[in-house]
Amino acid sequence: VQLQASGGGLVQTGGSLRLSCAASGRTFNRYTLGWFRQAPGKDREFVAAIRYSGHTYYADSVKDRFAISRDNAKNTVWLQMNSLKPDDTAIYYCAADSSIILSSIRNPEQYSYWGQGTLVTVSS
Repeated sequence: VQLQASGGGLVQTGGSLRLSCAASGRTFNRYTLGWFRQAPGKDREFVAAIRYSGHTYYADSVKDRFAISRDNAKNTVWLQMNSLKPDDTAIYYCAADSSIILSSIRNPEQYSYWGQGTLVTVSS
């Protein structure tokens, strides 16, 4: 599976962005898909994930502001980000794996496939 993330950019505090991640090479309808982010000097952290069942999971820091969704027919996963804050500034990565158990869904080490990342910068 190859993942290609896009949609990052510069936005003001309170603004919105929609990230996209397109997969190629193999259909991922049975994969768990996740978004992670990494700010300068910090570890990569979990943002959101969506199971093949459609169940979604979010980090507390983005709950009620971000929404993850997927379209298996288009092999695409999105991350809608609203009410953005400067603390959301980071490189955002999409990830996928076919065999993640629920207790590990927030662990980046459990994901086998990664996109190249897209930079989101939120100005104050």
